[in-house]
Amino acid sequence: MCLLLPTLECVILTALALKKHLLPLNLLAIASYDRDMASQSWRTWSVRDCAKYIHVPSADDHKYSRGVLGIISGSKQYPGASVLNCEGAMRTGIGMVRYFGPRFAQLLVLRQRPEVVIVEGRTNAWLIGSGIDSKKISWSRKREIIRALNEGKPTVLDAGALHLVQYSKGVTLITPHYAELATLLSARNIKVTSTAIEGDPKKWASIASEELGVTVLLKGNVSVVASNGKQIQLPASPTWLATAGTGDVLAGIIGALLATHWREIDDNKDLIASIAATGAFIHSRAGEIASNGGPITALDIAREVPKVISKIL
Repeated sequence: MCLLLPTLECVILTALALKKHLLPLNLLAIASYDRDMASQSWRTWSVRDCAKYIHVPSADDHKYSRGVLGIISGSKQYPGASVLNCEGAMRTGIGMVRYFGPRFAQLLVLRQRPEVVIVEGRTNAWLIGSGIDSKKISWSRKREIIRALNEGKPTVLDAGALHLVQYSKGVTLITPHYAELATLLSARNIKVTSTAIEGDPKKWASIASEELGVTVLLKGNVSVVASNGKQIQLPASPTWLATAGTGDVLAGIIGALLATHWREIDDNKDLIASIAATGAFIHSRAGEIASNGGPITALDIAREVPKVISKIL
C-alpha cells in the first residue's frame, strides 16, 4: 500500500500502523486529500451561476409539475424550525409543501402558511431533520425518516437527521455547521474538532463528502460546497445571519430548489452541488437585504427571498 504514497507519507503511515497494528482507511483519505489539495480549484458562486438553477414556471405548469417537497422536521423542543422550513420553501417558489411533524408544529405551520399540506401524497424531494434532537428522536420518528430516505428521492439532511445519512438511497445533501460535522466525522473514527474544521472548512467538507458519499454544504460565514470532485465557495455572508433559525430557512430554500429540479437531478446527479450553492447564495443575499446593516431574524430573511430571486432572474 505504501508504494502508492510519497516517501514521507509512507514513513508516517507505516509508523502509525505499527503503533496501532492497523492502518485506518480514514488516514489514507486525509493524506490523499492533503496531497491533492494544490490541484483543487474552488469556484466562487455568482448571480450568473444562480440564474441557471431557478425554475421559472411555464404556462403549462401546475402545482404538481412545479415540484412537491416533503418536510419531516420540528419537535416539542423546537417546533419553530418547521415554520421556518416551510416559509423558506414556499417563498422560493414551489408547487406544494407537505409537512410531517408533531401536531403542535403542524398548527404553527398552518397558522403561518395555510397552503402547506399535512396529509400524505406524492413528493419529489425530501427535507429532513431541522428542529429534531438526534438524542431524543423516537423510534417511530426514526422509522418514518428511514422510510422516506429509502424512497431514493433527492434529499436534504439537516441537524437531527445527519446521523442517518447512511440510510439515504437517493442523491443527498447534508447541511452541517462546524460542530455537527465534527460529531459526524468523529462517529466514523475521523477524530477532528469543530475548531479544526473552522480553520480549514474546504479540506473537511471535501473529506466528509468523500467519506460519506454525499454532497456537503458546510455552513459558516463563508460557506463551502463539496461534492464528487466539485468544490464551490460562497461569498461571505452578513455577520447578522448568525442567529437562531436562519439555517432552517436555508434548508427550506434548498429543499424547494431540489423539488423543482427533480427531473434534471434524475438525469444528472451532480447538479445537487450547484443547486445547494444557489440556495446558499439566495439565503445570504436575502439576509443582506433584510439586514441593511442591522439585526435580523430568520423570518426577515425568508420574506426577502422572492425579491432576491426576482433580481437574479
